[in-house]
Amino acid sequence: MTRMTRSRFLGLLAASTLSLFATSAVAQTAEKKDLKVGFVPGPYIDEFKIGVAPELQKKGYQIRYVEFSTGLEANNAVFKSEIDANVMQHTVFLNSYNERQNTDLAGIVHVPTPPMGLYSKKHPLGTRIGAGAKIAVPNDPINLQRALWILRDLGLIEIRDSKPIDVSELDVIKNPGGIKIVPLEAAQAPRALDDVDFAAIQGNFAIFSGLKLTNAFALEKMTAPYINVVAVKRDNTETAWAKDIVAGYKSPAFKAAILADRFYDGFTLPDYMK
Repeated sequence: MTRMTRSRFLGLLAASTLSLFATSAVAQTAEKKDLKVGFVPGPYIDEFKIGVAPELQKKGYQIRYVEFSTGLEANNAVFKSEIDANVMQHTVFLNSYNERQNTDLAGIVHVPTPPMGLYSKKHPLGTRIGAGAKIAVPNDPINLQRALWILRDLGLIEIRDSKPIDVSELDVIKNPGGIKIVPLEAAQAPRALDDVDFAAIQGNFAIFSGLKLTNAFALEKMTAPYINVVAVKRDNTETAWAKDIVAGYKSPAFKAAILADRFYDGFTLPDYMK
């Protein structure tokens, strides 16, 4: 074999090997049938089980549910490929996580989401929020902003416009009733109801603690960036299994299951369910 012929042969062999490897990798991705999906306390695991899992199982998927205490843990697990997807966060939180951690997670579909609400154990529903009321709010900037918006919409305070990641109590520029804002960890808000007049509680924590959205004094006016999403690594957004998860949420069976259950009254629904 001449040097030129041998060189061409080796080149063709290398190209063929790379092609076979790429084809094999694509095939393995397309044929992935074991899914690990992460959740934090709240309603999202039940949504998935009653409406999405049956659609995936019809397609031959085996699903393992992995529960986490915090969103940070759930996101780290997706980024490290310890799980395939998680369901527990809105896009604003996801973008903030990516920015802080230099990661590449992406939302692939919105899911029915309970809005943040203002609750009380000390005051009957409909009671006017009086001067000097003590109100617990989340201490992380993104969810603090949502709580301040609720108080603003009730006419209790005025706030300056700020980026979600920069919000603090100092953004309250008018507080004519002298309400006392008490920042605390979001997951602790339901327990704080014994110690404060009112608490702004994220929907998932409210549901998990047995509170009903229909008993909230006020619910946030939730917009698309704050509706929760299924998050995956960005490189996985076009995989067959990711598309099948999206199809499961958008299926008629999922919509029927959610709309038939009064538990979901008050949830903000994605556009594809309207």
